[in-house]
Formats: sequence, C-alpha cells, structure tokens
Amino acid sequence: MRKQILIVGGGYVGLYTAMGLRKLVRGGEAEVTIADPRGYMTYQPFLAEAAGGAIEPRHMVAPLNRVLPGMRVLTGKITNVDHNERVATFQPVQGRPYEIAYDIVVMAAGSITRGLPIKGLAEHAVGFKTVGEAVHLRNHVLAQLAAAASTDDRDVRRRALTFVVVGGGFAGVEALAEMQGLADNALRYHPAIGRDELTWTLVEATGRILPEIHADLGEWTADALRERGVDIRLNTLLTSAEGGVATMSDGTALDAGTIVWAAGGRPNPLAATSGLPVDKSGRIRATEYLAVEGLADAFAAGDGAAVPDLTDPGAFTAPNAQHAVRQAKLLGRNIVAYVRGRKMKPYKHAYLGSVAGLGHHQGVAQIYRIRLTGFLGWLAHRAYHLAWVPTFNHKAKVLADWTLAMVFRREAVQLVGLEHPETDFHEALAAQPNADRAA
Repeated sequence: MRKQILIVGGGYVGLYTAMGLRKLVRGGEAEVTIADPRGYMTYQPFLAEAAGGAIEPRHMVAPLNRVLPGMRVLTGKITNVDHNERVATFQPVQGRPYEIAYDIVVMAAGSITRGLPIKGLAEHAVGFKTVGEAVHLRNHVLAQLAAAASTDDRDVRRRALTFVVVGGGFAGVEALAEMQGLADNALRYHPAIGRDELTWTLVEATGRILPEIHADLGEWTADALRERGVDIRLNTLLTSAEGGVATMSDGTALDAGTIVWAAGGRPNPLAATSGLPVDKSGRIRATEYLAVEGLADAFAAGDGAAVPDLTDPGAFTAPNAQHAVRQAKLLGRNIVAYVRGRKMKPYKHAYLGSVAGLGHHQGVAQIYRIRLTGFLGWLAHRAYHLAWVPTFNHKAKVLADWTLAMVFRREAVQLVGLEHPETDFHEALAAQPNADRAA
C-alpha cells in the first residue's frame, strides 16, 4: 500500500525533504503532497541582494511544481494537523477548506516574523523575511530619494532620507548594507542630494552585531559600517514607531521615512495550536533522527524544530539556513529508511562557517577556522551561497545577475506602481463624470 506523505511548508526543509523522497515516488512506494502558502521556496540569504537590486527576485525563488515533478503541490495554508486521526485541514488560496488524509507528516512550516507590542510598528515598519518585502524595500528606498529630490520642505526631505533598521543579526546588517549601496548608487541621478544628508541607523538590543560569527568579525563589520556613516546603537531597543518616529530606549527619536524590522523570528504557531509536542519557545520537540518526540509517523526539522545538537550535549541546533538544508537532506533519507523498515541516522553536523555580505564589494566570512574580511569576505559570501542555491538553473541565473551587475550599473527606477496596480484605474474612474460612467 502506498504511503501518503504530507509535507507542511515549502521552504528549505520542505523542498529538500521532498527532493529526497523521489526514490519513494519513483518506486511507487509513496505519494507526496507538499502544501505552502506561496507555492515556491525562497532562498532567504539573497533577500538583501534582491532589495539592493543585485539579483532579480524571480531568480532567488524555486517554484515547487517545477522543481518537484510527480508530486502534488498545493498553494495555501495548513491550518490544523490532527495527528491522532492522520488528517490535516487545508485552506486553499481560493475556495473552501478541506481535509487531507496522510500516513506520514513532515512539519516544515518554519518560522514567522517575531513582533513585539511596540506602538506604531505594524503601521510604519516593514519586515524583512519575504521576497515581497525585499522588492518593496527596493522600490521604497528609490521612492524616498525621489521624494527628497522633489520637495522644498526641509522636514519632508529629512524624513525621506532617514533610514532605521532594527536588528543586528544577518538579516538586519545585510539589509541595511545593501539598501545603503542601492541609495549610494542612485544618488548620481539626484545631484541635489548630498551623500551626507542620508541618515542610516542600526538598532541592536544586545552588545554586539552579527552574534552568529566570531566577535572579531562582528567588530570589523561594525567598524566598516561606521566608516560608511552608519550609526550603530548597541544595547538599545526600539520603544515606539508611532507616527513614523523611531523612538529608542536611549531617548533618541528619529522621524524616519523608512523603518525596517529585522529583529528575528519565532516558530510558526501551527504546531502548538495543533497539539504537537513543543518546547517553551514553540518549536516542535524532535529527536536526533528528526522524528517528532513521542509520536510515530511524524517528522520535523528546520527553524520550527528543536533538534538536539549532538556536538554540544544539552544544546539544540541554531535556527539558520545551514542547519535547515542539511537536516532536510538527512530527513529525506531517513523517511525513505523509515518507510522501508531500515535504520535511520542521527543528525550530527560539522560547522561549516558563516558569511555575510555588506554591499560595496565588502563582506565577512568565517569558514572553519579561516576568517576573511573586505573583498575576500565578499567573494566567499557569494561563493558560499551560490553553492547552496537549489538547481543548476537557478545557480546560472544568479551568476548571470552578478555578472551583469559587475558590468552595468544597477537600475535606479522605482516601480512602486507594481505594488498597487489598481490605483491608477480607481483614480481614473473616480475622476470620470457620472454621465460618462452611465454610458
């Protein structure tokens, strides 16, 4: 009898696990269904470069139905998992919800943006976790420059040229660096704006940035950003964003036209609301074999799973892309072994390193014991991530984007209208006389 395998989520874990299950699909041993709200996998380390215009957004996503032939791809949300009955509730993007029966479930819903009850945050800030947010930021930065160049109001100009990024991890640092690179590049088309008029502020709650890498590299990054005019506020919290004014715990208040929230994520609440075993932070409790603790026919990995770190007894693997991809590849093999009644293997990783791109052909990299900064760090950052991009097709497109960016200047056109294409149509209808409408 064919096993019905349901994969909840199409990110790193969902995609790579599904790719590992091809043996079961080809052998007729299983049918695989993968459900994801967007229908594609986003290679998140490239979000910053998409925001900066160095990579075409379409090239950093992998459509699931194209990468996973022979598998059933559903676009929509799994809203509940009843593992006792082996049934999940699925809400498609259109139409009524319905139930999906399964024999084995893979929980790969990952994480969502971690928000805090800060006044004005939802109204005046933008997150940095999706392709849509990256594209929005690119258009927004260019629109702010155009707005500043087109007004004679000093307050409006100052606000438009003030950028605040909250979160000093990889996402926040890379987002700020690439946005600054985009703005510096676009200033040649706005000669009335001086580079020193732009205000860049990075807000970090702890005492250092890039805590995922060696402290020396974090300090080098902070120094490099400060040389580029970035004001780094350590041990500082954003306390309010009301009215678009970024107010901080040190008393600073900046009237900012751009506030980016990149202060980390939290596990998708689906597991907790579905009654699956979770830890205090909401991550699914998993074994070293990537099976859900205490449950048969259930597996989990990635950001939303608390996987024991066998290299550090008592600890759990960090929620990052490196672990997600490597866990997913093992998970695919373990599920094949599970279905065939064979022994599964434990997840034990060897630290490969971490890299960060800082724009302006600068970066930092820690690969094993080797530490690189500046141009060499930037090269290592690109080589490292290119190696992890899924499929040769996407690797080639990303490499082509980088090559063209080295030869030609980035496009500085703002396509804000793409985000609300209905606006012009609605305005045209509103301006049309009633008699014409009736006709």
